[in-house]
Amino acid sequence: MIEKPSYEELEKRIQELERVESNFNRSKGKLIHSYDLMDYIISHARSAIAVFDRDFKYIYVSKRYLTDYKVKEQHVIGKHHYEVFPDIPQKWKDVHQRSLAGEVLRAEEDLYYREDGSIDWTRWECRPWYEYDGSIGGIVIYNEVINERKKIEETLRKSEQLLSTHLLNTPIGAISWDLNFKTVEWNPAAETIFGYTKDEALSKHAAELILPEDMKELVDVIFQDLISEKGGTRSTNENITKGGRRIICDWYNTALKDADGKVIGIASFVSDITERVQANEGLRKSEEKFRTLFHTSPNAITLTSAENGVYIDVNDGFTKMLGYSKEDVIGKTSAELNIWNDFKDRELLASGLKKYGLVDDLEADFKGKNGQIKSGIMSAHLLNIENKNIIFAITRNVTEQRKLESQLQQSQRMESIGTLAGGIAHDFNNILSPIVGYTEMVLLDTPEDSPVRDSLNQVYTSALRAKDLVNQILTFSRQDSSELMLMKMQPIVKEALKLIRSTISTTIEIIQDINPDCGVVKADPTQIHQIVMNLATNAYHAMEETGGELKVSLKEVELGEYDIITPDMTPGVYACLIVADTGVGMDKILTNKIFDPFFTTKEVGKGTGMGLSVVHGIVISMGGTIHVYSEPGKGTQFHVYLPVIKSAAEKPKIQTQVPIQGGTEQILLVDDEEAILSMEKRMLERLGYQVTSRTSSLEALEAFRSNPDKFDMIITDMAMPNMPGDKLSVELIKIRPDIPVLLCTGFSEAMSVEKAASLGIKGFLLKPIIMKDLAQKIREVLDACKI
Repeated sequence: MIEKPSYEELEKRIQELERVESNFNRSKGKLIHSYDLMDYIISHARSAIAVFDRDFKYIYVSKRYLTDYKVKEQHVIGKHHYEVFPDIPQKWKDVHQRSLAGEVLRAEEDLYYREDGSIDWTRWECRPWYEYDGSIGGIVIYNEVINERKKIEETLRKSEQLLSTHLLNTPIGAISWDLNFKTVEWNPAAETIFGYTKDEALSKHAAELILPEDMKELVDVIFQDLISEKGGTRSTNENITKGGRRIICDWYNTALKDADGKVIGIASFVSDITERVQANEGLRKSEEKFRTLFHTSPNAITLTSAENGVYIDVNDGFTKMLGYSKEDVIGKTSAELNIWNDFKDRELLASGLKKYGLVDDLEADFKGKNGQIKSGIMSAHLLNIENKNIIFAITRNVTEQRKLESQLQQSQRMESIGTLAGGIAHDFNNILSPIVGYTEMVLLDTPEDSPVRDSLNQVYTSALRAKDLVNQILTFSRQDSSELMLMKMQPIVKEALKLIRSTISTTIEIIQDINPDCGVVKADPTQIHQIVMNLATNAYHAMEETGGELKVSLKEVELGEYDIITPDMTPGVYACLIVADTGVGMDKILTNKIFDPFFTTKEVGKGTGMGLSVVHGIVISMGGTIHVYSEPGKGTQFHVYLPVIKSAAEKPKIQTQVPIQGGTEQILLVDDEEAILSMEKRMLERLGYQVTSRTSSLEALEAFRSNPDKFDMIITDMAMPNMPGDKLSVELIKIRPDIPVLLCTGFSEAMSVEKAASLGIKGFLLKPIIMKDLAQKIREVLDACKI
């Protein structure tokens, strides 16, 4: 007979069932939330995404996929891919089969031909997805249309080609000189003007092309203006050709500078204006033709009294360019109308007309009636018409042309960041390598209770921070995405402020308001440090002259539907970092420009204009928003908003200590830097290895060739004189194919993990080298070769 449970037992069972049900509902809610979040992310991805089972039937499609391929979800889910697109080429069928067999295939650029005959440039990836048992359940296709990127690339290519063609075919002589005024470049137009071929002109001193009596004055003008950072000089001179003929030339000279801003030479653009000077008389006799040209030309043409500067007549091209009516202008001077954006350009025009009677290709900016700035290239002649001295001027509107040139120059400057970053990364990492390595070994030898241990930890932490910052420069220049982790910002913000406090004037008070309860964000600690440093430094410069308060606060805020700062933000909880100063402040015009690359209001040596653009790029990459509030004389506030992660399913990463494993194998160590070689040798010997070291790749090759079986492994640097590390590795592998090689480098655009593997190199490691990373990589390579 079964004994009936008591009332108390029944009550306990009911409570247990209720608890199980509650946990189940909670788990179910989290699962639904996770699914909704994943669906939201996929739906808003830039790529069109489709998921198929093994029979190529649709399981899932993103909204982008439905839009790009003009299909409806109910018409594709459960349908065979080839049924939906019956004309799919064999090329894609082959890709699908290979992916179903386990391959991941992709293309950065590919053409997609639509049914209506249009063509799209796309980037795509096709990869298998796996069931819980490890079997392939089907494939996932990612496809992104990149038409805009291709258009931009083609535009830049055509612009560069056009510039090159223009320099070769322009009628303007293009010459460059070194600082001793010896000729370095000489284009075909210069050959035509002066009669010297390029071979004859190269290395020839300017005095042989310009009359000696004019030479000193010209050189003085050029160098004075270059020293005063004017950016360029214009002059009109009498010159002499190869045959001895005297000609009048218009010159524009500007400094050539290297990447550090140092003047390394001079570029000159010259036009032979002899015929124009001689043609003044002919212009006087061509009054009827002149009137026709005057009224019909799209360029701005003006007739001005040389006596008092009053406008006598202007054409329609002038009124269209600057927005004035003829009635607004005639009878007034350019000074009264405030047309010249820089009054020095007007003085240059008056000086040239007084000396030579003409000025050709004067580049100047002009203010329109509505205040807009228009760029123009002006040519002016002093004519005598009916016994009156008249200034005849033609100005070509090049405003749009200048905008396009500026965009091209900015694009080229941004491209050069990657080259600059790569150049400094190798040297910086070589400098950091012995600092990190020796500090790490000293720490291992220092007792926990030693009074110097804390100082050593500070050195080690700072060195690793420097390592991360170098990597951050590379990440920004290559526009790569960093690995984000769940973290709290408070320690990073406090660490950055501690560093700032030690570097800025005591006339600036730093006030902290860091809320310890501010939640977890998904970010890169190095990038958070860089945000605080850049914003705090910017605030410091705003108060450098007068002193003031730098206030940094961190708090959690909840933004509703009507509180969001930008349209791409969503309502929710954000970590808000505020960096405020009591400095000079900015007007709306400056505020709108501060995040532009290379824009800066600071004097030379105080800033590059990159700091705030870097901050903006970092914040956007982490899914956040940055906003600035400023008024002249009332200081500036930067507000950085980063989404707070509330999901309990995600937890901050915890670094676990992994024991460092050594060995007893014989290693040949090669590095041309003595400091790095000595440090790495001590580090390896500390791990138990037997080490033979060489500073020369040729000596290392000879040592290995004489006894190839002596060594169990080679560790070599990439950048070395005579024979770089990759070529040394190839030669070593030729001698003994089974020798494992570990290649180390501070930075190399020419080498990657994939490239190293294709050469037979078994391991690839970036400097500066951390002992645990080196020990782990050595064991990984050696143990893999023993299998």
